[in-house]
Amino acid sequence: MLSAKQPPPKVLVPEKLSPDGLALLRASLEVDERRGLDADELLQIIPEYEALVVRSETKVTANLLRAAKQLKVVARAGVGVDNVGELAQPPLPPSPSLGSWPLTSHRTDVEEATKLGIVVVNSPSGNIGAAAEHTIALLMAMARNIPEACSSLKSGKWERSKFVGVEVKGKTLSIIGLGKGELLAIWGRGIHFRYDGGSSGWADRQTVGLTVARLAKGLGMHVNALDPYASPAVAASASVTLVSSLSELLPTADFLTIHTPLIASTKGMISTAELAQMKPGARILNVARGGTIDEAALLESLESGHLAAAAIDVFTTEPPQPESTAARLVAHPRAVVTPHLGASTVEAQENVSIDVCEQVLQILNGSLPRSAVNAPLILPDEYRKLQPFVRLVEKMGSLYTQHYASTVGGSMTRNTFDLIYHGEVAGISNTRPLFAALIKGLLAPISGSEGININIVNAELVARERGIFVNEQHSRDPADHSYSYSSLVTLVARPPSRASSRAPAPDATSQTGPNPHDQRIISGTCSGDQPLINRLGRFETSFVPEGTLLICENYDSPGKIGAVGSLLGQERVNINFMTVAPVSRKLAFASGATDDGGSKHEALMILGIDKVVDQRVADGLIKGGGVLSASVISL
Repeated sequence: MLSAKQPPPKVLVPEKLSPDGLALLRASLEVDERRGLDADELLQIIPEYEALVVRSETKVTANLLRAAKQLKVVARAGVGVDNVGELAQPPLPPSPSLGSWPLTSHRTDVEEATKLGIVVVNSPSGNIGAAAEHTIALLMAMARNIPEACSSLKSGKWERSKFVGVEVKGKTLSIIGLGKGELLAIWGRGIHFRYDGGSSGWADRQTVGLTVARLAKGLGMHVNALDPYASPAVAASASVTLVSSLSELLPTADFLTIHTPLIASTKGMISTAELAQMKPGARILNVARGGTIDEAALLESLESGHLAAAAIDVFTTEPPQPESTAARLVAHPRAVVTPHLGASTVEAQENVSIDVCEQVLQILNGSLPRSAVNAPLILPDEYRKLQPFVRLVEKMGSLYTQHYASTVGGSMTRNTFDLIYHGEVAGISNTRPLFAALIKGLLAPISGSEGININIVNAELVARERGIFVNEQHSRDPADHSYSYSSLVTLVARPPSRASSRAPAPDATSQTGPNPHDQRIISGTCSGDQPLINRLGRFETSFVPEGTLLICENYDSPGKIGAVGSLLGQERVNINFMTVAPVSRKLAFASGATDDGGSKHEALMILGIDKVVDQRVADGLIKGGGVLSASVISL
């Protein structure tokens, strides 16, 4: 929090920012405008500052971030964060039936900022209107041959018949990258996500693609779109038809416009094969990122006459180099081109400056900004407190998916979870990083087989897409048994019959109920920075969730440990550690089990092994008798 008793935080602004944005900062902060700094000069002075506000010229590298010992926020006055690190191989979190690009790219130095507790913010909505209007302006200019007609008339010619255009009314506009609905509601003490946008009180966030669609509908155009993350409800509200593939989208397009980020999976996404799928005489636009369209393929399609025209605002290299393909594209008579003007309006420049300056103030005042790139957001002090628990909860999520998918039905059949915080960790109000860590852990074992890299940046998006519901609870009951630990985190997977409930059960960790054997509960704590699991289902235990584990549920009778060890020895598997956990007497008593049989005669064997074993080994343990289930876990 800002305090009158302390010197105001210092903000470095090395590029031009709007006067209104600067005025917001100067009201409570010390602002240094230092334009023209080179990389070495910036590196020398950055340790003095708590905030850095840039546009597009300043390169925010990992070395710079590591040198910025007091830095709390990097604010980019614009949409992208291309200058905050270099483009890296991005995460690809698709649903297999929907596509293969994420909404935002992953930057190596944004990762560095996250590690250092530095928040990176941008202004994704400040220039949406400007970019959408520029798209429509280029579309109309291309349809009516306005640039060529203007140039002809200025040269003294009067060539009405040469510049006959086409009307857009009744034509089909195909959009790649409609944009998602940002759907979030807070219910009770938890955050509950939905993907369909159907609940009242939910707001959809405008995007360039969606705004273009609405403007095009106003012109009487038919609009369809391809976007693996678009909310069907939001698309329907804009009268947009969603399609599932490029092969379905491209042949219907009279006009094609692209509104995706430039990442590994979208670079050159429209090339020779894709252009060939478009109808003869179609027109194409790019007001998003240079490189999403293969410029050589586009030039060839224009020269062959297959495409009637192209309108391009962005290029692979800006400005285009002389004699390059982009330069030839600029010179082509059927190309309408502008020098990256999508966001170049007075209003857009003012909007993004004010937006990021407001977010800088929010962060330095201890609040959460609205547009963080390295989400989920957490301020540095709380981030340090939560770091061990972030690791713990991620391990718990991964353990849940791998253990229960292996032993109960072969899939993650439950999608509604209670994440309960006990003790000191319950006193931390902002636990979003723990939510994100849970999603990452739950989905990483599943997505690994699909080539998807789930990370803390895209976790919330993927949760909504996969229909995962999480209710976070902060338990402060002094009678809670969990207070034998300073902090405890409990994960409860609700049975399908309770999955529709918005609120947790009165006692989500209770073992009473019709089927105590089907409890899917994991509890863990941290000893210093070391995560520990102390409960798995009906069993109370203590083990470090790291490496490769073999978890066996077996009858608690002599010889079981020897049998398991013998089989692993035959497979040349070394056992690093082993712990045996009987069913908790307290849990057995609560569930009504007796000495004559039932859960009190079962035990859980957790072995740390030196390599992953295949399912054949696990099956062999079960066939040997006495082992009820076996799962191989990689953490």
